[in-house]
Amino acid sequence: IDAVDNGINSTEEKPKYHVTTTLGGRVGNLNPAWNDKVKDFDGQFERAVELVGGELVDRVSNMANRWLPALRIVKNAFDNRLDVHSSGQIVKLQSGGCPWKQHLYQCEADAGCEGAVKFVVYEDSNGTWRVQAVGVAGEGFASRLPLPEPWQGFRDEELSRLTGIPDCIFVHATGFIGGNKTEAGVLEMARQALKL
Repeated sequence: IDAVDNGINSTEEKPKYHVTTTLGGRVGNLNPAWNDKVKDFDGQFERAVELVGGELVDRVSNMANRWLPALRIVKNAFDNRLDVHSSGQIVKLQSGGCPWKQHLYQCEADAGCEGAVKFVVYEDSNGTWRVQAVGVAGEGFASRLPLPEPWQGFRDEELSRLTGIPDCIFVHATGFIGGNKTEAGVLEMARQALKL
C-alpha cells in the first residue's frame, strides 16, 4: 500500500513514463508550498481527508454496484461457453460493457484452464456486437489470439468481402477487437478467427 512512500519502484526496468496523478500524488500536492507565506496545514489536511474519503466511497460503490454484479454475469457466461462454441474458446456475455477481464482470468484459474478462452462477444451500447480478443494476463495489450491479420484495419463492406461475413463493421488495426451489426455475424467472426 505504501511502497511508493518507502522507495520501492513499481518496476525493475526503467519506466517508460511516470504517472503523477496517483492518489498519493494528488494528496502530496495538497501540502502547503515551500514558499507559502502562511502555511495552512490543518486546512490542507482537511482537503486531503475529503479527497481520500471520496475516493474510498467511490471504490466501495464501484465494487458493490459494478464489479460484483459483473462477476455473476462472467461466471454464468464462462460456465455456458460450450453452448456458444464446442471448443469452449468463445464466451458470450449477456450484458455488454461489464468489466469482464479479471473475472474471466479468475474463472479460468478456478476451472484449471488458464488461457483457454480466446474471444469474448457482447452487445455494445449502440446495439451492435463486438468480438474482443482476450488479453494475456499481465501482458498489457498482448492478445492470446488476435483477430486475423488479413482483417486488421478493414471496415464495413470491404471487411465483409474479406471475411465472407455480412454486416461487418470493423476490425481494429491490432486485431484486439472487431464489430458486426448482428450477434450471428460477430459469432461467425470469432469462429473463423479460431480456424485461421
